[in-house]
Amino acid sequence: MISSDSIVALSSGRLPAGVAVLRISGPQTRFVVETIAGGMVKARAAALRKFRAPDGTVLDSGLVIFFPGPASFTGEDVAEFHVHGGRAVVARMLETISGFDGVRHAEPGEFTRRAFLNGKVDLVETEALADLVNAETEAQRRFAVQNAEGVQSELYLSWRRRLIHARAMIEAEIDFADEDDVPGSVSDTVWSDVRAMIGEIDRHIAGFHAAEIIRDGFEVVILGAPNAGKSSLFNALARRDAAIVTDEPGTTRDLLEVTLDLGGLRVRLTDTAGLRDAPGKVEAIGIEKARAKADRADLLLLLEDILSPGGVGPVQTAAPLLRIGTKLDLLSEQAADDAAGRYDFVISTMNGSGVEALLAEIGRRAAGAAGNVGDVLPSRLRHVELLGEANRHLRRALDDHAAGQELRAEELRLAADRLGRIVGAIDVEDMLDVIFSQFCIGK
Repeated sequence: MISSDSIVALSSGRLPAGVAVLRISGPQTRFVVETIAGGMVKARAAALRKFRAPDGTVLDSGLVIFFPGPASFTGEDVAEFHVHGGRAVVARMLETISGFDGVRHAEPGEFTRRAFLNGKVDLVETEALADLVNAETEAQRRFAVQNAEGVQSELYLSWRRRLIHARAMIEAEIDFADEDDVPGSVSDTVWSDVRAMIGEIDRHIAGFHAAEIIRDGFEVVILGAPNAGKSSLFNALARRDAAIVTDEPGTTRDLLEVTLDLGGLRVRLTDTAGLRDAPGKVEAIGIEKARAKADRADLLLLLEDILSPGGVGPVQTAAPLLRIGTKLDLLSEQAADDAAGRYDFVISTMNGSGVEALLAEIGRRAAGAAGNVGDVLPSRLRHVELLGEANRHLRRALDDHAAGQELRAEELRLAADRLGRIVGAIDVEDMLDVIFSQFCIGK
């Protein structure tokens, strides 16, 4: 599908910058290049030109690259103008280009939407491109690159192809049971493959939490009584003064969060209000938030002042927990040895003792939870929901022996339909606005 209008946008980073890239796509692209660059340029080769408005006014000088469709990102004619990255230069260039008949400013994600509509990418690859643009860690980048290259899509399409084949065999057995060239009793083979596929999809769905950790981060929550050293550890791990530290109990009353990059993985570290009985009204709200945050954690750090242990009450969570003894610098050598046997780690944020070892353990646990970044995992809740629906249809097809073969074949069709919706192989118009609205304007 080639659009009737052309779109233009700034496709590079925040201004001012050394260089800004303006991208245009659509049927007017060639005319815009010829007019502004003073003539056509060789396809896919950077050309240094002086850029002029239609009235001859010089706008800037820079590089222009023309990508004729359909061999372009969007499948349409596409051009890029590489100009000096000043705000005034970019504003004047955008004003000039959008002033051509049939050219308008792009909406968020519209370049990628055109690529999808023209069959250049599918929905899973589109979502992976968004992840790639937003990637902050090496693990996020690798995960997004793998999905953008179609590995995830191919898995879903392979399941869909198997279901289409299974349905065809069942229907052939129904319609042509008396024909010699239709293998007899294909049902056993078909249903055996369906049973295997259910297991494959279940195992794939189980990997969603690992994908969440790669994309959103490994959640670490610091808990403890007031003045147990939570904010001091928070600052030590963040390597900056992110939290206020005082001797007054209840200083931290809200959740404070920083993001760490440990071994290429994103780790979200949260400091919480001290847990104690009979707090003030405001502090009680902070304690409630702390306990709620702990319920969603991937790892808890439960801190205790070795010199003055304070109970925090029951910590009800399924997350793994590390018991940390703090203020090690105030202990004698013998007392420190005794304390080491009561805690997973003993630390001092004053002299740094034990902090690096604790940080390494957090990184190790994050890596374990994320698994192998090269694994094919469902990268969106949308995928998990549709995969779950597909498996429900497969189980009904497999288990409902009382239903006729026709109804069981229909369940296979519905399962294949759900897999097709993940990659956009069937009508998914209702999802497009949501997906593409997540992109920046120039993508």
